[in-house]
Amino acid sequence: MIQIYKTKEGVSYELEKREEGCWIMMTDPTEQELRNIAQEYDIELGDIRAAMDEEERARLQIEDHYSMIIVDVPAIDVREDREYYMTIPMSVLLVKDAIITVCIEENVVLKSFLNSNVRHFHTRMKTRFVLQLLYKNAQCYLHYLRIINRKSEEVEDKLYKSTQNRDLLELMELEKSLVYFTASLRSNEVVLEKLMRAESIKKYPEDTDLLEDVIIENKQALEMVNIYNGILGNMVETFASIISNNLNVVMKFLATITIVLSIPTMIFSAYGMNVNITGMPFAQNVAGFVIVIVLSVVISVLVAVVFAKKNLF
Repeated sequence: MIQIYKTKEGVSYELEKREEGCWIMMTDPTEQELRNIAQEYDIELGDIRAAMDEEERARLQIEDHYSMIIVDVPAIDVREDREYYMTIPMSVLLVKDAIITVCIEENVVLKSFLNSNVRHFHTRMKTRFVLQLLYKNAQCYLHYLRIINRKSEEVEDKLYKSTQNRDLLELMELEKSLVYFTASLRSNEVVLEKLMRAESIKKYPEDTDLLEDVIIENKQALEMVNIYNGILGNMVETFASIISNNLNVVMKFLATITIVLSIPTMIFSAYGMNVNITGMPFAQNVAGFVIVIVLSVVISVLVAVVFAKKNLF
């Protein structure tokens, strides 16, 4: 899908045709749409198609007729009615008369521009637009990191009450999201540093200040993800140990109960054997059955008391 936007007095509105100073937003475009845009703006087909690969790495590429910036943006993956976080590539191509963004799905970064949530946004100011995109991207990482932190605290409260595998798996999924964020933020950091040194991309003094703010924001997100990743990793290991310890306690209790109950079983098995009754104690006694029952109970109780003193229950 291709959508064309242009700003006027700080408000973005959609166009029917492409014109100078517009923003061409391509969301999950078809192969034909990619070819048409590539041909019209003299872009290599492989470059404009790069963001369609989920494994594409973040990079800065400068050509004669255009410049391409690929960064990883945060996205939400819904599985089994649960939200998990991942990253997807998004490319920004600066051509002579327009700016082009390509992404395999809608993302929160671009939506914030369409909803006029970004101040001083103008499609004609291409470099400023790119830096605003990168700044908003870093802010989105910080926003999702706070959500992940809140979710991990909620799961932690559940695990204190009941250590279920489902909650532990949710923690592991959140930890996986942090791993994705770490790799993506590091790749984005390299792109930002290259962008700072790139002389072919025209930057005004205020643009340089904004780029420095983007780098600072990205580093802050990277520091936060490292902290949360360490906390979450230790939490997963701790609760995995708790679950394992609880299992050992249950197994110890069951083993103790089995030993206690095996005593009357052995006695009754001996009396159930087909042997001469003259050799069996209490066999000729009228109260023999009661005596054997009481003796079995007494021995079992004594063994249970001994195990209780050794904290085996």
